[in-house]
Amino acid sequence: MEDRWTVGRVAGMAGVSVRTLHHYDEIGLVRPSARTSAGYRAYSAGDVERLREVLAYRRLGFGLREVAELVGDPSTDAVAHLRRLRGLLLERRDRADAMVAAIDRELKARAKGLKVTPEEQLEMLGARLYDAIGSAYPATRRTEPRIAAQIWDALGDARTVLNVGAGTGSYEPADRDVIAVEPSAVMRRQRPAGAAPCLAAAAESLPFEDRSFDVAMAVSTVHHWEDPMAGLREMRRVARRVVVLTFDTDEPGWQERFWLTRDYLPEFAAVLAGFPSLAGMADAIGGRAEPVPIPWDCADGLFEAYWRRPAAYLEDRVRRAMSVWTRVGPEAERRAVRSLGADLDSGRWAERNGDLAGLDAADLGLRLLIA
Repeated sequence: MEDRWTVGRVAGMAGVSVRTLHHYDEIGLVRPSARTSAGYRAYSAGDVERLREVLAYRRLGFGLREVAELVGDPSTDAVAHLRRLRGLLLERRDRADAMVAAIDRELKARAKGLKVTPEEQLEMLGARLYDAIGSAYPATRRTEPRIAAQIWDALGDARTVLNVGAGTGSYEPADRDVIAVEPSAVMRRQRPAGAAPCLAAAAESLPFEDRSFDVAMAVSTVHHWEDPMAGLREMRRVARRVVVLTFDTDEPGWQERFWLTRDYLPEFAAVLAGFPSLAGMADAIGGRAEPVPIPWDCADGLFEAYWRRPAAYLEDRVRRAMSVWTRVGPEAERRAVRSLGADLDSGRWAERNGDLAGLDAADLGLRLLIA
């Protein structure tokens, strides 16, 4: 016989009052569908599952009417709810991390006796903070045609494409049938009109059947994933082929490849300390790696894009679209910017890096994994 739980028992397990459960019953949100041997109403396993979803959405701030619409959607099952909840929680975590970083910046400023204006206070601690960080992406993170050509060539004759960790949609091929997944609502909201449909989902738990797509692609996103190897295995599960643009940390002395990390931001090595090896990622998808040169005038403002245009790193709007700066923290960022600015003014940067002036492209560790 199916297990059944009394109202009191369920209230205790869920950490809510019996009165709350009675209210949910009265409004039809969660109605116990079973009966005890004594004839009292009791909760079935399905009722408890629905209650779990209701309480989870409530704790994320949804109103009762919104919750009723969400849990009442006949096209959404328990797994879909879990994936949606996970995406919402990841977004909340990102927003919280950004706010903590902002609080740290203000505390440091106040400790130094610096004045913090009301505008700065609201920008740093208000709801606009994470939106402001995300809004930098469309301004500087655009599709670089030469990198795009290499990615799209790797897609081969695939007609159906899943773009994992899609962000605002850069590098999505316009001549294929594309579905995108992106856990951050901030990024999803900034996808341009006409972009591929985008679902709220994380790479580690893709809401698709096995081999649903010809190819799954991921561009400059693996380092943001909670579990990169699990995400790569998921891509391999849902697609016949996999194409991933990522970063190589296997080569000895890889931190020395780029003058910015070599001379001004040694903390970059710690940012990628737990990142999987390129060989390990290639093995996870059964693929091979090929270098992706970065053009000197790269249109996509990724971290290494301005290797021949160093003054760009002094611009706040440029740095805000690079997650590295948030990861290393404000103190390291200020020191790096100050040192780089001084070296540009004195000519020292040019003395150290004069050999770059004649290069049209540079290999700074970007790799395309193709399986």
